[in-house]
Amino acid sequence: MKNKIYRIALLGVTATVMQSCFVAKEYERPELKTENLYRNEVVSTDTTSLANVSWDKVFTDPLLQGYISKGLKNNLDVRIAMQNIVAAQATMKQGKSGYFPSLSVGADWTHQSISKNSQSGTFLQTLDVDQYQLAGSLSWEADIWGKIRSNKRATNAAYLQTTAVNQAIKTQLIANIATTYYQLLSVDAQIKVAEETLINRDKSIETILALKKSGSVTEVGVKQTEAQKYATEIIIADLKNSVLILENTMSALLGEASAKIERSTFNSQSKPPAITLGVPANLLRNRPDVIAAEYNLITNFEMTNVAKSGFYPSLKITATGGLQSIDLKEWFSANSLFANVITGLTQPIFNQRQVKTKYEVAQANQQKAYLQFEQSLLTAGKEVSDALAQYNNETYKISIREKQADALSKASMFSDELLTYGLANYLEVLTAKDAALNADLSLVDNKFQQYKAVIQLYRALGGGWQ
Repeated sequence: MKNKIYRIALLGVTATVMQSCFVAKEYERPELKTENLYRNEVVSTDTTSLANVSWDKVFTDPLLQGYISKGLKNNLDVRIAMQNIVAAQATMKQGKSGYFPSLSVGADWTHQSISKNSQSGTFLQTLDVDQYQLAGSLSWEADIWGKIRSNKRATNAAYLQTTAVNQAIKTQLIANIATTYYQLLSVDAQIKVAEETLINRDKSIETILALKKSGSVTEVGVKQTEAQKYATEIIIADLKNSVLILENTMSALLGEASAKIERSTFNSQSKPPAITLGVPANLLRNRPDVIAAEYNLITNFEMTNVAKSGFYPSLKITATGGLQSIDLKEWFSANSLFANVITGLTQPIFNQRQVKTKYEVAQANQQKAYLQFEQSLLTAGKEVSDALAQYNNETYKISIREKQADALSKASMFSDELLTYGLANYLEVLTAKDAALNADLSLVDNKFQQYKAVIQLYRALGGGWQ
């Protein structure tokens, strides 16, 4: 018994010493050039960023805030992502359990009928043998080369990756809800412009009919004016159809059946928040998709460690013990006790190249994950630059479009007066009115595009999920 205890103790000490030969590498974040992620003209050294502002401070419309809260709770993509987190958490728990031994218990009955003509059958008095067994089996592998430790880290990184993916989905959801809401407001504003224009079109028809009676214009002028009215009605019909489609889109984002969406007006919205980019390196901690890409790199890095450990010997201890008897009455007797312990090192020599293949595949996956991490940063920088350029462009266009709309509105008004006095023809009037309507509709769209650019910039900087 003392010898057995000594051997077991010696085995434990040996396993502990070998564990100190840990060969798995520690993860270090690769050097990435983040100072030039944004275009040169938009580089900022300010540590503050629009991404650090919570979404309810960026979107101050109470109705929009309610929709975002509902979407974060009910949206199906978010709920699916939550289930992915639950699954990853279960895998992470399994990875943490790798240090513990596995234990199983089983009971079995074996019946054997031996042939009389067999070598054993000629000596046995009975040819039917029953054996009853109740046994437990314990197996444990020493983490000599850090395989279990690396696997634990890999599953933990995979769990954090799914968490970051969930955050990215939330960020995109907030952007989609806000964009759809502001688009609804802009279409409402365009409908209002078109309906006011339609009233003026009716008045224009009355005017042109009076001028026809006086001989100032022909029937062609009347029909052209009527056609212009019908064109305006078509614009209104298309805009109202867009409202239905946008309301259906918003309902889907909220995880609900299609329904009417209550909303405020475009003119009642506050101005877009101040634009602050922060330093480009902030994308490493603000952009959830970049965070997810790095956790994916960590997972594949650790799996490369796991694959590398396959080249080295593994130390396993297997112990089995229990009760075994050919007589059911003596099954629980002390004489039925049995036990055995098996331990040893196993070094792979030739196994059809499986170990080397796993390692090469793990290395390729690690390199691919690194490239994806780098790509996520470049994409983030591009999206920030694009959104800021779009915002600046729309802001400039609004200042010009307002002047254009005002000039064309006056031109339309003046053309009506000139037509009445015979100083302009009806084609000039129609052209002026069409241009004025298009300018007014474009001005509303420019304002929406400005809001949309702010939303995209907020998402591109990694805001919304905090």
